[in-house]
Amino acid sequence: MENTIFSLLPPVLAIVMVILTRRVLLSLGVGIIAAAFLLADFSILKTASIIWDALSGNVYFIEDGALKWSMWNLYIIFFLLILGIITAFITISGGSRAFGEWAVTRVKSRTGAQIMAALLGILIFIDDYFNALAVGQVSRPITDRHRISRAKLAYIIDSTSAPVCVVAPVSSWGAYIIGLIGTILTAHQVTDTTAFSAFIQMIPMNYYVWAALGMVFLIAFLNRDFGAMKKHEDHAIQTGEVVFSGREIPGELKEDLPVSDRGTIGGLVWPIVVLIIGTVAAMLFTGYKAAGAGADIMAIFENTDVAKSLFWGGLIGFAASVVVFARQASVFPEGAGSVFGKGLIEGVKSMLPAVYILFFAWTIVTLIGDLGTGTYLAGLVEQSNMNIGFLPAILFIVAGIMAFSTGTSWGSFGILLPIAGEIAAATDISLLLPALASVLAGAVFGDHCSPISDTTILSSTGAGSNHIDHVLTQIPYALVSAVIATAGYLVLGFTGSTWAGLIVTILLLLAAALLLKRQKTSLSV
Repeated sequence: MENTIFSLLPPVLAIVMVILTRRVLLSLGVGIIAAAFLLADFSILKTASIIWDALSGNVYFIEDGALKWSMWNLYIIFFLLILGIITAFITISGGSRAFGEWAVTRVKSRTGAQIMAALLGILIFIDDYFNALAVGQVSRPITDRHRISRAKLAYIIDSTSAPVCVVAPVSSWGAYIIGLIGTILTAHQVTDTTAFSAFIQMIPMNYYVWAALGMVFLIAFLNRDFGAMKKHEDHAIQTGEVVFSGREIPGELKEDLPVSDRGTIGGLVWPIVVLIIGTVAAMLFTGYKAAGAGADIMAIFENTDVAKSLFWGGLIGFAASVVVFARQASVFPEGAGSVFGKGLIEGVKSMLPAVYILFFAWTIVTLIGDLGTGTYLAGLVEQSNMNIGFLPAILFIVAGIMAFSTGTSWGSFGILLPIAGEIAAATDISLLLPALASVLAGAVFGDHCSPISDTTILSSTGAGSNHIDHVLTQIPYALVSAVIATAGYLVLGFTGSTWAGLIVTILLLLAAALLLKRQKTSLSV
């Protein structure tokens, strides 16, 4: 069943079930069982063994007879739990309340609140995981005050995190991509450009990024929404409820915590600032340690351990939140120790739904990788006899399908970028960079739409949105941006002009803006 059309069945089954039932863990569980069943050639006992190996592999694995921990996954889980605790202490210390009251006097419109969240998403470009969670923590008090639905905030976060990271050379994404590009250029004996230069040249070719970012700002400025998002926004404006009642919300505190009435803006700002500084410092340290003395900044970011850096940055941010809490401890009649313990427990509990979803998502992604779903899709492109002018558009679409099915843009990069390089080198080497850029763009698009993507899950968590609400409300916007980008890639493929494709992308984005402007306006507060 590996590397065949049947390898598409588990992800498609899981995704369809997620959309129809809205029960994420059940749907992922069914997809996991289906994938293991195919890998086991329909043997029940072997299926159970494969599922156990995939689940336990998220925590530990055996290598050369020795037990080793899956530290990347564990660091991410620990970071989520720490972030939940930081959020609880920020709330207890009155930081969120004070920041929200301050923001209302500065950010006076729904448009301003959305633009603020989008700009934060663009500015925090070091890593998409960190971006999604940090931007959510800062933005929620403001967007809640302006009755912006959590689904809308999740869309803004998701559409400014990965798109910015994929075009930022000094980021975890940029370093990884530049490393892949270097091996591709070497394999095809391209010596007239460096990997870094090639990456810079590809930035304006990433049409989906510019369409997705443009869509975020257009939606905010025009105050127009469509599809499922309009229902969420109208409900938030009419009722003040930023999430439909009864929906599970990862990252949301389940119980009302005592809140200091003496809290200050610094109670929110300083823990987040320290968290950012601590994480960036840890990334530089781990990257420098791995790259060795004399390494430049790109080598440092290429070798940084993002998960470990998030963990250490989280601990530093937690220490800052404890300091802020200690300054407010005397105001709680039930005692500082009791409130402290309650903050720890409620902070951890708030993140458990996200951890469960992420754990299952990692498991199904592992099994889909074993089935060769991505390899099968990539092989279809490699075997096709198409007009070379269609290559960028076709690669964009295939990368989107691959990332949507596998839930990983990085995995899609690793599989499709070398294949795109081979096709371009064998047909028209001048299309090498456009082919690579279209893969990057398509993988981000598919990742945006996939309910099993870890970045989609973390965007929901950061925003405090129900996960399926986020997926269903974002897909229409992502599809519009993808259609616009596809047109740009068709122009690029047949003209060879980066700027002609970009101009077409911008013009189509403006046309979409005109259509949105004619639409009935959203409700206003």
